[in-house]
Amino acid sequence: MPLKQEIFQPAIWFKLSIDHREVGYFTEVTGLTGEIETFSYNEGGRNDRAHKLPTRMKHPNLVLKRGVSKTKELEAWFQDSHMGPKRKMVAVTMVDEAGRGVRGWSFAGAFPVKWTGPNFNAGQATAAIESIEIVHEGVKVEQV
Repeated sequence: MPLKQEIFQPAIWFKLSIDHREVGYFTEVTGLTGEIETFSYNEGGRNDRAHKLPTRMKHPNLVLKRGVSKTKELEAWFQDSHMGPKRKMVAVTMVDEAGRGVRGWSFAGAFPVKWTGPNFNAGQATAAIESIEIVHEGVKVEQV
């Protein structure tokens, strides 16, 4: 019987590295998706089905969220990219409670397309959250 740790790992933190340099930890990551587009081909004389042929892979943008921190590296990268994208290698690593890498993903040709600052409301005691949205040329699962 497999151990509990082999069945699943709780998603505690996600470490972001840009060009192999650690830039911060995030609490939420979305966009780890790949989808193969298909082309339907109707063969003459076959009226019971259409052939589905793979065409290309598509990936949504990567969105990372965290509590506001003192580092401004991501905002600076975002500001620099609007006059001409500075494409970089981005890596996201899921880490466990002890800070050890569990699983990793890398994204080539990445650059930010949206940065969202925190929403402020003095009537609510919530954390100030910022997010960054990154476009990329594809995702690859990495060994950790």
